[in-house]
Amino acid sequence: MPTVRDAAYAIFRHFGVDALFGNPGSTELPMLQAMPDDIAYVLGLNEAVVVAMADGYAQATRRPALVNLHSAAGTGNGLGSLFTAYRGGAPLVITAGQQARSLLPQDPFLGAERATEFPRPYVKWAAEPLRAQDVPAALVRAFHIAMTPPTGPVFVSIAVDDWDRECVMPALPRLSLTTLPDPAGISDIVALLDRAKRPALVLGSGIARSGAWNEGIALCEKTGADVWIAPLTGREVFPEHHDRFAGFLPGYEERLVQTLAAYDAVVVVGAPAFTWHAESQGVEWPADLSLAMLSEDPQHLATLRGGIGVLGDVRAGLTALVAQVSVRETPTSPARLPPSPPAPAMTPAYAMARIAALRPHGAIVIEEAPTAREAMHDHLPITDAGGFYTTPAGGLGYGLPAAVGIARAQPDRKVICLLGDGSSMYTSQGLWSAADQHANVSFVILNNGGYAALNNFARRFGLDQLPGTAVEGLDFIALAAAHGVPARRVVQADELDSALLWSLQVQGPTLVEIRLA
Repeated sequence: MPTVRDAAYAIFRHFGVDALFGNPGSTELPMLQAMPDDIAYVLGLNEAVVVAMADGYAQATRRPALVNLHSAAGTGNGLGSLFTAYRGGAPLVITAGQQARSLLPQDPFLGAERATEFPRPYVKWAAEPLRAQDVPAALVRAFHIAMTPPTGPVFVSIAVDDWDRECVMPALPRLSLTTLPDPAGISDIVALLDRAKRPALVLGSGIARSGAWNEGIALCEKTGADVWIAPLTGREVFPEHHDRFAGFLPGYEERLVQTLAAYDAVVVVGAPAFTWHAESQGVEWPADLSLAMLSEDPQHLATLRGGIGVLGDVRAGLTALVAQVSVRETPTSPARLPPSPPAPAMTPAYAMARIAALRPHGAIVIEEAPTAREAMHDHLPITDAGGFYTTPAGGLGYGLPAAVGIARAQPDRKVICLLGDGSSMYTSQGLWSAADQHANVSFVILNNGGYAALNNFARRFGLDQLPGTAVEGLDFIALAAAHGVPARRVVQADELDSALLWSLQVQGPTLVEIRLA
């Protein structure tokens, strides 16, 4: 009979696993014994790094990623990144070590009390099998749940003495997990678009998760609708140099309503309606604005304020809409005028413009520089499918390690990771993993000496001065060198192109620190 370890690795292969992201501890060692050569071990020096690397890898491959954490302490270290993975719908199968079963009644060292409750509510499912023989079946179920839309992370706690026990190999079914939208609901959205005089599409991350980039473009071009990106979207959803691209919706209700008041029909695809960043008071929605939604996530439909809601696969739904809607003459004037080129100065806008001009074809952008986000929207358009990632949850520490995972998944594309000086410090250990993996990442740190985005947001609450936002004295060149990543610092605008070209043309990880004025 196979051991639990034998069965587990057979299950991992069945679901396409070729890498195990981890930071090992004593309760995980039996899992790693005689680890097969066809599954690579991707080491992170902190569990937050491990989970975020796996998150980026899972999203970029659109396959489940396998993570191994150390008991309760390691799981706790990874919870921030787990929250981000949950909000982003990353299909992660997380295993964590547990003490030997015979010791659990005695409150042992490294024992995880109520292990399945610890990662909740930010996993779709959590289990700690009652018998060693049940571990393989739990792993099969974990993969199925992680990959069932809406996708997301799952958690399995496994006792240290389970791996060498004999078990029965469970059956390994192959499931088709695409849920087709109701044809009647699709017909209702078609009728709404056909009678609309001023239609708009609001696209969210469901476009990227379902691989519906081309279908979104086709629907826009056939209906002549303006395209907006849903508030706080974490992925690329539409080419931002397209004539019908209108811009980015804000996460503030009063401003969003003012923007959408120009339309009589709005179809939200792959996103809630809507995600808010701060409270608004007394907002009245236009009476003549009709809403519709298509999403694979029933929680998205729960946010819909009346109108039409259709549950099902986003790509399949868009394909049906494109086939059925009437052709509308597209307005000749662009929906969004291009911004003026920024002056040569050490500003976020100038940095974004130069990155846009110098980036290689097909480059992927990962962003975790909140202060520069508006400048990025204006001067660094995302134009390719699979070309953009940012944190969907608001927590910092995602971007740097996610870039390493994405580079592993897409080794033929240069990855550009834009970081603030503050956000880069949350998971700076990821630089070691970048060097260890020879990840083809250009890390670009925009150093403004503090948490400037938080100072800007504080004004919404009437705060002129905020403690704890100055971040000074960091030496990013030395930090990069200590982790094995070559780096350069840019202080003057006329130095920027040379440093960026060096970084973008090197194969492997590099870091450029830009000292903003």
